[in-house]
Amino acid sequence: MQKETRRNSAAGSAKPNPPRKLTRAEKKQIAEIIRQAKGDGKAHTAQQTIPYIQMYPDGICKVTGRKYSKTVAFEDINYQLAQADDKTAIFENWCDFLNYFDASVSVQLSFINQGTQRGEAEKAVNIPAQEDAFNSIRTEYRDMLKNQLAKGNNGLVKAKYITFAIEADSLGAAKSRLARIETDVLNNFKLLGVAARPMTGYERLKMLHGIFHPEGGQFAFDFSWLAPSGLSTKDFIAPSSFRFGEGRYFRMGRKIGAVSFLEILAPELNDRILSDILDLETGVIVNLHIHSIDQTEAIKTIKRKITDLDKMKIEEQKKAVRSGYDMDIIPSDLATFGSEAKNLLQDLQSRNERMFLLTFLVVNMADTKRKLENDVFAAAGIAQKNNCALTRLDYQQEAGLMSSVPLGENLIPIQRGLPRQAPLSLSPLSHRSFFNLARLYTTA
Repeated sequence: MQKETRRNSAAGSAKPNPPRKLTRAEKKQIAEIIRQAKGDGKAHTAQQTIPYIQMYPDGICKVTGRKYSKTVAFEDINYQLAQADDKTAIFENWCDFLNYFDASVSVQLSFINQGTQRGEAEKAVNIPAQEDAFNSIRTEYRDMLKNQLAKGNNGLVKAKYITFAIEADSLGAAKSRLARIETDVLNNFKLLGVAARPMTGYERLKMLHGIFHPEGGQFAFDFSWLAPSGLSTKDFIAPSSFRFGEGRYFRMGRKIGAVSFLEILAPELNDRILSDILDLETGVIVNLHIHSIDQTEAIKTIKRKITDLDKMKIEEQKKAVRSGYDMDIIPSDLATFGSEAKNLLQDLQSRNERMFLLTFLVVNMADTKRKLENDVFAAAGIAQKNNCALTRLDYQQEAGLMSSVPLGENLIPIQRGLPRQAPLSLSPLSHRSFFNLARLYTTA
């Protein structure tokens, strides 16, 4: 013990070695190691391109550090064939549904038309025989379905999803609030007469796998595989490659695609625009990112617009007086916009209406560039018919594609302000795409 004490004491009394100065080569090497550890902030793998952090078995997805989302799959209803009273009821219920989401909830409506493998489609319509007297009817019905499949819509499978995202400090806080929102969403769909169901983590991953593998392929995954393999959920859904270097196109595996946004120019839209786009016999993905504006902020914004219009009106009246014209003669645009703005302000203040920001994205994918251009031209023709424009997202294809994935993350800062009244009914349920747009509230 005494020897050890003396050794420690001697060691304690020894002078520390003076710090050695690093050479220029060593400093350069250390700086290179730090740079490589930090990275350049760009995605270098297909997995890094997919914009979420973690997918949980219960269906909750951690999109960013504080954003969590969940998805509900729903079916369609035949709005076009409904009676006038039923259309009105559906329309009003859908408006109330949208008004449910406040400014803290981001909503994404996704409509995905995908090709399916012929074997899977035939298996789905196959009706097995039973030990009764109705096998002849089953055979006739099965043959009819297979015949329709052979000459039908190119084997397209149409799916509809609504994804809602919130910000929370932890998974526990997000889980409780997302559960409440999910219950309310399902109840609202029930009022609309629409079948809906929440999606599990496995189902969401299978949906993402289908988007990233449009040419088809079997999805094999189980959450129990993650820990032993050391892989993440992205490793099971990522395509073989992404390529975004062409500006106006992207490549995903063996497919080539293009992302466009709908530039809303018309004050009113026909109620068939969304339905017509989805009825195209091509693989198309349509996404609507909807974000409600805080009521107080929306009212302040409209008041500022009214003040700007009044100022412009006064300037025009001064010009008229100086020129010797009647001061009541002002440009028709000012009169129209002023009237629309005041009506919108009245709706926001007295009718419990909301203002929404909308981003409308369309993704087309094909095997060849020529086929892709034809598909984009067809979708652009539908937009043009409704006095709108389908504009390509030049040099924003990666952000556009990742914003078209049902995760609740919008990376495209191109938005259009819409009132709920008459309203933001790009409704998948009703296919009613009618807008009452005061063309004064546009952000880009």
